Amino acid sequence: MTPEEALAFVREHGVVLVAAKGPVPRMVEVIAGEPIKGGWWGHPKGRDIFRVLQVLGDSPEILSCRLVGGKVSLVHRRLWPALIRAAARFRRADLAKTEQEHTGAGHHVRHDTPFPDWADGESLAMAQTLSEDEALDALGDWTRGLRNQPLSR
Repeated sequence: MTPEEALAFVREHGVVLVAAKGPVPRMVEVIAGEPIKGGWWGHPKGRDIFRVLQVLGDSPEILSCRLVGGKVSLVHRRLWPALIRAAARFRRADLAKTEQEHTGAGHHVRHDTPFPDWADGESLAMAQTLSEDEALDALGDWTRGLRNQPLSR
């Protein structure tokens, strides 16, 4: 799978998990073209998976956060207004933009930008035009259980 195909997949689905199993597609399996048991680094397509995930992580169309079950999730820009409008239904820490830096020494350093500091003006304005139910519907069926839970803080 090319990075362009992966970006189109995220655009179409709106919200995907990077590697964890959950109620939305797993990007590593989409890239590999098959289910992955265990860690994806050991998969024959591990280097391809890494390369495509790097491109997705660098894309201005993608928000990387911990939206779905506290697991690393990719959210396409088209859903940012819905995410902003429904933010009270999620833990604030799970809405932080997460970026990975790969140092020259081979370490991974995580940088978080808190919500709503990462949000652009257009998405913030569009969020005001949505009801919470419209926002949750846009985010997908996996949000159904959030409607009756107390608001997060």
